[in-house]
Amino acid sequence: MTEDLSPAERYAAARKRAAEQATALADFREMYDFGLDPFQIEACQALETGKGVLVAAPTGSGKTIVGEFAVHLALQQGKKCFYTTPIKALSNQKYADLAKRYGVEKVGLLTGDNSVNADAPVVVMTTEVLRNMLYAGSQTLLGLGYVVMDEVHYLSDRFRGAVWEEVIIHLPESVTLVSLSATVSNAEEFGDWLDTVRGDTEVIVSEHRPVPLFQHVLAGRRMYDLFEEGEGRKKAVNPDLTRMARMEASRSYNPRERRKGKMVREADRERERRQRSRIWTPGRPEVIERLDSEGLLPAITFIFSRAACEAAVQQCLYAGLRLNDDERRARVREIVEERTAAIPDEDLHVLGYFEWLEGLERGIAAHHAGMLPTFKEVVEELFVRGLVKAVFATETLALGINMPARSVVLEKLVKWNGEQHADITPGEYTQLTGRAGRRGIDVEGHAVVLWQRGFSPEHLAGLAGTRTYPLRSSFKPSYNMAVNLVEQFGRHRSRELLETSFAQFQADKSVVGISRQVQRNEEGLEGYKASMTCHLGDFEEYARLRRELKDRETDLAKQGAAQRRAAAAAALEKLKPGDVIHVPSGKFAGLALVLDPGIPAGRSNGHRGFEQHDGPRPLVLTAERQVKRLASIDFPVPVEALDRMRIPKSFNARSPQSRRDLASALRTKAGHIVPDRHRKGRAAAADDREITRLRAELRAHPCHGCDEREDHARWAERYYRLRRDTQQLERRIEGRTNTIARTFDRIVALLTEMDYLRGNEVTQNGKRLARLYGELDLLASECLRDGVWEGLSPAELAACVSALVFEARAADDALAPKLPSGKAKAALGEMVRIWGRLDALEEEFKISQTEGVGQREPDLGFAWAAHQWASGKGLDEVLREADMPAGDFVRWCKQVIDVLGQIAAAAPSVSGAGDGNTVAKNARKAVDALRRGVVAYSSVG
Repeated sequence: MTEDLSPAERYAAARKRAAEQATALADFREMYDFGLDPFQIEACQALETGKGVLVAAPTGSGKTIVGEFAVHLALQQGKKCFYTTPIKALSNQKYADLAKRYGVEKVGLLTGDNSVNADAPVVVMTTEVLRNMLYAGSQTLLGLGYVVMDEVHYLSDRFRGAVWEEVIIHLPESVTLVSLSATVSNAEEFGDWLDTVRGDTEVIVSEHRPVPLFQHVLAGRRMYDLFEEGEGRKKAVNPDLTRMARMEASRSYNPRERRKGKMVREADRERERRQRSRIWTPGRPEVIERLDSEGLLPAITFIFSRAACEAAVQQCLYAGLRLNDDERRARVREIVEERTAAIPDEDLHVLGYFEWLEGLERGIAAHHAGMLPTFKEVVEELFVRGLVKAVFATETLALGINMPARSVVLEKLVKWNGEQHADITPGEYTQLTGRAGRRGIDVEGHAVVLWQRGFSPEHLAGLAGTRTYPLRSSFKPSYNMAVNLVEQFGRHRSRELLETSFAQFQADKSVVGISRQVQRNEEGLEGYKASMTCHLGDFEEYARLRRELKDRETDLAKQGAAQRRAAAAAALEKLKPGDVIHVPSGKFAGLALVLDPGIPAGRSNGHRGFEQHDGPRPLVLTAERQVKRLASIDFPVPVEALDRMRIPKSFNARSPQSRRDLASALRTKAGHIVPDRHRKGRAAAADDREITRLRAELRAHPCHGCDEREDHARWAERYYRLRRDTQQLERRIEGRTNTIARTFDRIVALLTEMDYLRGNEVTQNGKRLARLYGELDLLASECLRDGVWEGLSPAELAACVSALVFEARAADDALAPKLPSGKAKAALGEMVRIWGRLDALEEEFKISQTEGVGQREPDLGFAWAAHQWASGKGLDEVLREADMPAGDFVRWCKQVIDVLGQIAAAAPSVSGAGDGNTVAKNARKAVDALRRGVVAYSSVG
């Protein structure tokens, strides 16, 4: 090829090669035994020229290479690099990778519960740790040159997303930012924002999967391709799947149809039986065996339930499934025993160790947040080593942990989102199936969806073919954020900083389109105004009088209807069993006997869901022998009892004979009575002074005599309708403009009222709040200020602090949580009272929890478990009484430890330091009491 080049071109190519070899990227590429992809090279080159980068690429495409290049640049330039991740498991994994590459002396780790070599030039940390450093003005930030934000799309997370934006906004200008994201549909928009707040930022988007993904549906014994093989980008859904779905939806054989007298031909029944024998949802062991026989293991099966993940492992064990030979079994046992050596022997049985080990030895495991972190890490390690081949996992595994598989199985396309069962989104489907296909190992990856009743191939094709996963900001100011910002920048500058958030950027961008619509509407209004011009006078004024008259008549008509409904409901409430009435309208109009007057308005069996009843609903027997419960709609006018008759005690509404006899007696008793016709009252409009005045003004107006009056009126109607729409759009613009700053203003006003802020000054109370991070930061600060935790033992303090972090997974239970007695119980009660006071104050200052701002009610559900564990009780006893998985218990304990550490730092700043120090001292003791056994064990450090 080079022979075809001219001497000048060969010289230029040689110069280019020499220049490339002199770059840091050339050195970096030599560290890997594989070539870099074009998007990786483009991002690394942008970084080397001093630009920030946003890399959006599919899961498993190797975007972390760009983050590792930032680490390489920092070390080469003598600067520091912070590598942030959203979860501790990812931080631990990244720390291990970088320490292996660069040596443990150059790499550190900082998470909520681990601190390893924190002053190293390269430090891996969770994003919250970096946020806290920025607010505290930590000395560790000196010499910082690069920050890598892995999984930056986490800023969409409604609970923690704000932290990512805080970091991006507050990082010093000298720091180069490397943002790594999953494929998002609005990467350019996010890149524009980064360009605004961070300076020159290159956006690199790659939708290319290094390992191609094939989509399948497993129905019965057969695995179908989701798409037909064919040329072109537009893929057609496999017609076999469409045919099966259609056949299932319109089954010709239904046993009930026989009872209706419909005969079904024997041939149709036979065909239906054959079809049904081909379509069923295969069981979990069956799926794994099928994948094994097709050479599609290792596989991750996503099940959106922790209990179902554990049940799946048990089902495979009961089915006698074995995916490992004796040599691999021995290797598994050796690794497991080594990794779990630090867990006390007495706790292993409680943790289900032996059942877990049996599954691992057979190559089968579960992976979910309820598992002990150590157990999860062992599963991850064995899976990567190929010693575990089938993992049943919840969707939390999809959050960036390095566990690629050859295949991914989805049991269902519906999951519980905390409020209801909802279809998974195209973004979630992409994230889950992105695990399929191991780079450098597999030629192709496979996504398998199990056939379920009501399955729609078109719906699945839509999920598999859509790449709409927009990044939406969840940024909201908090109390802690407000005091930290005011302390560093003052109120005015803080407000300006918040205006630069991605949330406001997106809101402002959406306003652009609305503003254009307002502009178009205003042009239309001018045209309508010209068309309704009348030569006799001001038609706009005349049209206004017409509208006022119409609105007044409509209001009076509504009032009249409401009064008639109220009168009818009042009449129904007076009915008694035995009253003979005439039902004025509806399907059952005519003579009727009241059997039961119905439930009084606003009450229905004491259930809250039925409080909004529309009046009594009498149960009646009609003259035609029907027993029916009537509604208020059957009584447009008041009804009165025409007569009364006795209802026999033996009457049974379900007995046709009883109904016939009583209906006959009803006709005999009252069949001759003719009900009074309800006369309509005089219309309210006839006597209304306002209507009389408006009509007189209309008749006196010059435009009333115009020949083209109705034509002008039509234009005027369009004018007013468009003006109303325009005003609504203007209100929307007003609602979206400066929304973040307005929320900040309300928070600052509340904090000023509570003496946390005085203008631009942060008070002692505010300085204490600045050290407390978390959802209930203000409540924690108030508890310290009011001395609620004074005199509590370490275990009692742990119980109280647990209420600041714990949130039950299920909805509120009827049973009240078990609480420790004595001082702890009293302190917890006082915490709830303080929360009530704060809640009322937030309502007064219009700070709404629905907007993601404000203090939720403290949850006391973990107080007993925290107290017992801090008191030295055994794991078996604590878990049994808490009725909680070990993984959840450890996670909540670590969060309590984290907040106790914050309280220990904040407590001495309470006025009267001696008192504050007792809380600080007991907080540190509580940390030590909680950090034992399974809680203390960590695989890093």
